[in-house]
Amino acid sequence: MVFQLIDLRSFSNLWFWIALAVAWSSTSHWVLGVPYDMVLRAKRQGGQALTDLEDITRINVNRILYIARTSGIWLMAFLFFVLTTLVVLGFYYRVEFAQAVFLLGAPLSGVGALSIRTARFIEAGEDSGEKLQHRLHIHRMTTQFIGILAIFVTAMWGMYQNINMSMFGH
Repeated sequence: MVFQLIDLRSFSNLWFWIALAVAWSSTSHWVLGVPYDMVLRAKRQGGQALTDLEDITRINVNRILYIARTSGIWLMAFLFFVLTTLVVLGFYYRVEFAQAVFLLGAPLSGVGALSIRTARFIEAGEDSGEKLQHRLHIHRMTTQFIGILAIFVTAMWGMYQNINMSMFGH
């Protein structure tokens, strides 16, 4: 009775779409761990707001690059293992949950790589003033583009899965 009321498949489940929206909304708001409203406030007000932005960005950039330099290879190997497992389970064995997790995790992994790249640019000299604000803005715009593309692909695949399931029952 409960399983008839609640559809536990991923692409027809409202909770999956809410989680997808929250994930991309959070990812585009927190640019390198810095809330984007701090970037806007620093741009408008300058002074202490700009100093605060530079400080929190420096702390987060150092943290990201430390992790990347000390355990980046192992994290990347583990990430590729997980993504490959999800691809095999999802698209070869047709496990819908694995497809959904892959369609969420793969683009977020790309944003993670973009964050490391942006952190390196900031460390190399784009760490203050307008250069920093511009770099964080570019990072946010790129993240939003990746998010829009990921949501579109996920929605198309989800509709295909739902239509395929309702028409053919597999």
